Amino acid sequence: MKLLPKQENAVYYLNDTETTHILYGGGAGGGKSALGCLWLIQNCQRFEGSRWLMGRSKLKTLKETTLKTFFEVSTKLGINDQFTYVTNQGITFKNGSEIILKDLFFYPSDPEFESLGSLEITGAFIDECSQLVYKAWQIVGSRCRYKLNVWDRYGQPTADMEVIEEDSDGQAVKWKNPQGETTAGLIPKILGSCNPSKNWTYKKFYKPSTTQSLPKGFAFIQALPKDNKHLPKAYIDQLLSLDETSRQRLYHGNWEFDNDPSALINYNAIQYYFDPHHIDQKGEHYMTIDVARMGADKTVMRVWYGWVCVDRYAIAKSGLVEVSRKAKELMNRHNISLSNVVADEDGVGGGLVDFMAIDGFLNGSKALNGENFANLKSQCSWKMANKICKREVGEVSNDEAVQQLVIEEMEQVKQKDIDKDGRVAIIPKEQVKANIGRSPDEWDSIMMRYYFELRPKHFVF
Repeated sequence: MKLLPKQENAVYYLNDTETTHILYGGGAGGGKSALGCLWLIQNCQRFEGSRWLMGRSKLKTLKETTLKTFFEVSTKLGINDQFTYVTNQGITFKNGSEIILKDLFFYPSDPEFESLGSLEITGAFIDECSQLVYKAWQIVGSRCRYKLNVWDRYGQPTADMEVIEEDSDGQAVKWKNPQGETTAGLIPKILGSCNPSKNWTYKKFYKPSTTQSLPKGFAFIQALPKDNKHLPKAYIDQLLSLDETSRQRLYHGNWEFDNDPSALINYNAIQYYFDPHHIDQKGEHYMTIDVARMGADKTVMRVWYGWVCVDRYAIAKSGLVEVSRKAKELMNRHNISLSNVVADEDGVGGGLVDFMAIDGFLNGSKALNGENFANLKSQCSWKMANKICKREVGEVSNDEAVQQLVIEEMEQVKQKDIDKDGRVAIIPKEQVKANIGRSPDEWDSIMMRYYFELRPKHFVF
């Protein structure tokens, strides 16, 4: 089976003794699933009695797509007589090797993926891994430990070889084979495939690859339709006829576009958020505070002149006295009254609200003014997102690190259950944390600005 040049590039990392996390894809038609299936087949043949995982977000989808590709590849190789497939159990080769099929979706009832707790595998291929939360990828990686030192990297048993190097735990990692050559054992490897997506695959693989700053052990290979000379012209024409966002992602491999219909802030609006030169900074001054919960996150404060954020300050793991002191300092500097300050009142934030006698923002409280939202946070997030899309909100900041944090979080502002009727809700904070690997403190301090437009108006006589 002849490989594409980009697939051969991926094989280099799949066979080396250093790379443990490989992401292949970044466009449609690049042979992603075929590469993963071929890798699993070769490993099962080479390492007798090994155990591998084939995973995807949903098991049903895996059977309808990835598994069918597996059978297509095995048919081309003429090896269908080497294994048996049992529905809902997996694939077992005659030499004792096996491939386990796994549903890796993030279920709220199992946020730590305890269902994978006792699993031991030699390695894993996760198809369309961008549909998973990063936690799933991490947990699968931690389970890659099955019989790693039983063979050397060429599939030769190490039992009768002379050990010449051990790791810090006393496990053999290098041997001298019968020919007198030094040979290494297996290392944990995960191969993932995906199309461009603005989530952890972007943050952990694509973005670092553009600046040659991928962590040790990580590799990213972008494969595009143009890299596959075997694709029918009709398929290419179909990709080129897609809408602009889909064409940019699937044909050109542009990771900066996102076609999620549930996303509330479009790509262009996010880019313009940090260019508010057209927005008048006149009007009342406000401050929004997202307070760190139990010292785990950071406290973020934003100062607003009208609809423009002109100052942002973050404090890591500080007590209420320190947070209050800094808040009062910003209030004095920007001439902000207590009535124009709001803080997240959930958890620890309730203490700051009482201490400073300011307005409290209860995320899960009832939406204001009788509007059809699931709660106050969904109401403010939806309305703030709409205002950002209209280019009516902005922020003055030259801090690229802060800009990147905000952009990453704005891309996660999405409507929950978009196809269902009922009150409008956004995806919960816990899911966003799972998607980006941290708390969305920046967005919380941004969306709270809309609270001042919804609260009952105070009149002074």
